Amino acid sequence: MVLTRMPLIDSYRKSWALRYIREAKAELTAAQKTPYLAQSLLLESVRKAQTAVYYSLGDPASIEFIVHQQLHEQQAVEDPVLRCLVDMERTVQRVAMTQAGDRDKALKEADELVQMATEIVKLFTGELAD
Repeated sequence: MVLTRMPLIDSYRKSWALRYIREAKAELTAAQKTPYLAQSLLLESVRKAQTAVYYSLGDPASIEFIVHQQLHEQQAVEDPVLRCLVDMERTVQRVAMTQAGDRDKALKEADELVQMATEIVKLFTGELAD
């Protein structure tokens, strides 16, 4: 018996998740190649990776609201999925606040976030974005 992976989301959200993760990867690559645009490209990359994850999990606006609400409560997050999403938001905020001298650190954080988002999107869509 062969088990096939079925996507856990509908085709609309799947297509948006795959599109956003492809764009996140492309902007990360562009940031690595063009230092003078790196800051804005890194920020766009991590935001798109985050949005791809949100589409993979359901309604992006609702998920974003829940994450921001949790951030403002400043309490320990018990749920592992929500903790991951809150950590992702904190990474996005750190990349947004990065100074020019911390470019390498921001690149590393962005790369890790995009890789993690890629794995999440792959898990929920059943496909790997090229």
